[in-house]
Amino acid sequence: MATGAGDQYWGEPGLPSVFKHDLLRRYLPRFAGKTGSRARGVVYLDGYAGRGRYQDGSPASAERILQIAENQGAQGINYRLFFYELDQDSYAVLKPVVDEYVARGVQAEAANDEVISGLGDVIAAAKDLPLFLFLDPCGLGLPFQVLVDTLTGPRAAKWPPTEVLLNFSLDAVRRIAGHMTSATPNETTMVRLDEALGGIWWRDLVRHGVSDQAVNEIVRGFVELLGQATRMQIFAIPVRRAPWQKPVYFLVFGTRSSLGIWHFADDTARATETWWQTLDAREAARLEEIGQEALFDLPDPARLDEVEAAARSVVAENIARLVADRSACRMGDYPAEVFGEYLGRVRETVVRAAIKDLHADRRTPSDGKGGRIADLVVSPPR
Repeated sequence: MATGAGDQYWGEPGLPSVFKHDLLRRYLPRFAGKTGSRARGVVYLDGYAGRGRYQDGSPASAERILQIAENQGAQGINYRLFFYELDQDSYAVLKPVVDEYVARGVQAEAANDEVISGLGDVIAAAKDLPLFLFLDPCGLGLPFQVLVDTLTGPRAAKWPPTEVLLNFSLDAVRRIAGHMTSATPNETTMVRLDEALGGIWWRDLVRHGVSDQAVNEIVRGFVELLGQATRMQIFAIPVRRAPWQKPVYFLVFGTRSSLGIWHFADDTARATETWWQTLDAREAARLEEIGQEALFDLPDPARLDEVEAAARSVVAENIARLVADRSACRMGDYPAEVFGEYLGRVRETVVRAAIKDLHADRRTPSDGKGGRIADLVVSPPR
């Protein structure tokens, strides 16, 4: 199983963590608000909780969830939180952080143990309640079959809902897959990847080397297998340390709700903007510290406003095709069809703008006004 991150990691949040934490901050209250209001509360599992707080005092994922639970608890949405952390040094920091919030009324518990040992308790606690699983190991996580068993069985129903967000480590995949062409391959290590990916199918993809294409095919294969085995809709997001670097991992989100995909994708775009703003602020601070100005601008990947400007006409055509094929459609029921290649890259506000464009061109009687964007119904032209 994955081991804990070291002191260097826990100095301050890196850019991948900035993105991940902002995404959790946005999406989890939405999940709890929409589901916990219909139930007696929600259950949350952080299976690789880490230390909970960085050395600079800023909250890591565990404390961010504790803060969300405290804030939404004041609004009548009750959380029961489970944190598992095997690394003793990390747990020694995590436990007092959890205890601070328990003392203020948050229902939470931390265990110095493998998450796999506590899955039964978590599932039992979530009987008749919505369940959100956050699995963020430093390397390989749960064996594929254990993950599938956790997400099916009593958690296979659409209600109460079960959703999962897991870290699919590309560093671990690249490192272990490299054994396939190594002069001294370690079969035991490769078997661990077999177990994590649900079979030996990945080996053929890297038989001639660990290329970017092969790694992408492994991610695609894992996502397809997980979706088929759990009957969940799966959405995978690449996470980078810098705009021009290869992804270090994918965040893989699973849900049985189209609206879940819709809202998670919207929050992904907004968290990406936070990632960019943090990158800009840190670079500006670095240059100020050394007393220099940027001598030239590196070629930037497109920012959010540029991507949304390009996406608007594409989304409009996607909507036009959708309603031509299916007649009147509620937008939130068809996130993949509406956004296409821009799913997770642009905010839902692009959809309202696209509907207004179609209306102005007399291609739909729907005008895009009023209500939540996901609930807007678009009809074909009369």
